Amino acid sequence: MRYFTAGESHGPQLTAIIEGLPAGLEIAPAQLDEQLARRQQGYGRGDRMKIEQDRAQILSGVRWGKTLGSPVTLVIQNRDWENWLEKMSPLAEHEGQAEAVTRPRPGHADLDGAMKYGHRDVRNILERSSARETAVRVAVGAVARQFLKACGIGIGGYVTELGGITASLPASSYPVLWQQAAASELFCCDPVAEAEMKRLIDHTKAAGDTLGGVVEVQVLGLPPGLGSHVQWDRKLDARLAMALMSIQAIKGVEVGLGFGAACRPGSQVHDEIIYDPAALEHGAPTAYRRPTNHAGGLEGGMTNGEPLVVRAAMKPIPTLYTPLRSVDLLTHEPYEASVERSDTCAVPAALVVAEAVVAIELACALQEKFGGDSLAELQCNLENYLAVLRTI
Repeated sequence: MRYFTAGESHGPQLTAIIEGLPAGLEIAPAQLDEQLARRQQGYGRGDRMKIEQDRAQILSGVRWGKTLGSPVTLVIQNRDWENWLEKMSPLAEHEGQAEAVTRPRPGHADLDGAMKYGHRDVRNILERSSARETAVRVAVGAVARQFLKACGIGIGGYVTELGGITASLPASSYPVLWQQAAASELFCCDPVAEAEMKRLIDHTKAAGDTLGGVVEVQVLGLPPGLGSHVQWDRKLDARLAMALMSIQAIKGVEVGLGFGAACRPGSQVHDEIIYDPAALEHGAPTAYRRPTNHAGGLEGGMTNGEPLVVRAAMKPIPTLYTPLRSVDLLTHEPYEASVERSDTCAVPAALVVAEAVVAIELACALQEKFGGDSLAELQCNLENYLAVLRTI
């Protein structure tokens, strides 16, 4: 399974094409829109969230609510397009209808992209490099989530840190924590920390600055053996890290203990293995289990049957209302950087995007491992595999 996205931030629409989904998968458009709405939530978001109310349209590959096995096309219309008809027109006769943006913004792709592609107007770069592109990836991720659910796999997450304030997690199951996070404006499970985070966001907004943070995604119900150790590009942890790092503003990724493993002795890092036949009675895929999960559900580039746990660190959004210094591309004179509409904090949105890209990579891994042109065939292959694991 693979997918591609296309579209600009102020273009007419964002588009995604998903190839390789099995036939017979139920696709509920309302669940796509639910995830798109989650992406637009969060304390500290900017004005564009008031303009765009994202809805996904399914243009191909689905009939009467189920996939056909052919490519699925998703579209999200940009409502702000009506104000950019000539400024972003594909037609040559509209050239010059918008003033060129010649002051690249620090921390963005503006200058690097302009140099790489030979542009003097950095709008030709910032329109595609914008985090607006993540909207259509969330839609693709919503499809992947429905695929995972059909295979008994659940996914969720929460914000663990924002602007240096760390949340304390209650000793609850992941599904309970997901429910608590869903009730929070910052997708945070710690009400005390959330109140501090909100105060910090207000203070930071007044100062014209921005904030970053850390999000954590967990996945339950994964069978052992997704991914592979035999080649570097088949290792699932590597593919998940690439997917998470591809999200705009993500600068670091951890699996399980992550960087914390570097400062502990091996006896406090590696998960011991026990054999517990009773685990099968509670729905475990195998009688082998680990009392701890420091590895985050991945060993040797493969899932091991424990919950998958990954984290991503988001840098503060680089568009500041108190602009940083830059240089004009045409005159080389120093200027304050251009200011596009922006958020003070988009860490909650980063969580939704992180869940989406993790879901996509896991859907790809499922399809690779169990194959099948139809969902029923894939589910049969999965069940046969699990039956064999229970005998080992």
